[in-house]
Amino acid sequence: MLTISNVKKTFNKGTVNEKKALNGINLHLDEGDFVTIIGGNGAGKSTMLNMIAGVYPIDSGKIVIDGINISREPEYKRAKYIGRVFQDPMRGTAANMEIQENLAMAFRRGRIRGLGWGIKSSEKDYYREALAQLGLGLQTRMTSKVGLLSGGQRQALTLLMATLQKPRLLLLDEHTAALDPKTAKKVLELTEKIVDEQNLTAMMVTHNMKDAIQIGNRLIMMHEGRIIYDVSGEEKKKLQVEDLLERFETASGEEFANDRMMLGQ
Repeated sequence: MLTISNVKKTFNKGTVNEKKALNGINLHLDEGDFVTIIGGNGAGKSTMLNMIAGVYPIDSGKIVIDGINISREPEYKRAKYIGRVFQDPMRGTAANMEIQENLAMAFRRGRIRGLGWGIKSSEKDYYREALAQLGLGLQTRMTSKVGLLSGGQRQALTLLMATLQKPRLLLLDEHTAALDPKTAKKVLELTEKIVDEQNLTAMMVTHNMKDAIQIGNRLIMMHEGRIIYDVSGEEKKKLQVEDLLERFETASGEEFANDRMMLGQ
């Protein structure tokens, strides 16, 4: 479903602020893979997701989604293949629009649109059913402005919007990091439910090592723009946080130092 071949990215090339963000990333995901991604600050986790989404152009290499080479496609053209949920709950929705209007925009993603604006009653029924599955009571508030929702409700809505039209790839960039523990747990449960029911191919960046171990069928660890550890299946299920710390030290040659990661144990 996804193949990344020798992708490199350097920011501020030729200046004193030069930063090699990706150092020849190679990664292959099969359909239905749910990959969690961990690593210290500046490891290249979010940069890799941004490269896939087309936020920044890659310097070299190739990115292929479902057999389609998107390496040089602009971000808006990749939107029909990719669903994305950001760390900031405010980024994935339009605050001044109604819940049903936000869903309508997501439902039309990647489609040719005419001049008419309106939501058919059959669409409303579909949105109501989809919202009910979140278990947050939003199906009774479809005409409410999204800006009135809590951070957790907005993130759950963003997750629904990102998967309303089944994407070929779902990108989750620390999408629970800004939420309180109880709300984060709820959003993670919804994430697992949606990914499983739709058999989505997904990549989730997280700072919580326990979540990285427990969620998905595969885990990769990044350091200095490289993938230094890739584990899946039964081996992943048997991992402990201490194992990941040991793996990091062995692969990188240095001690793991990231306060958010350590606190997330």
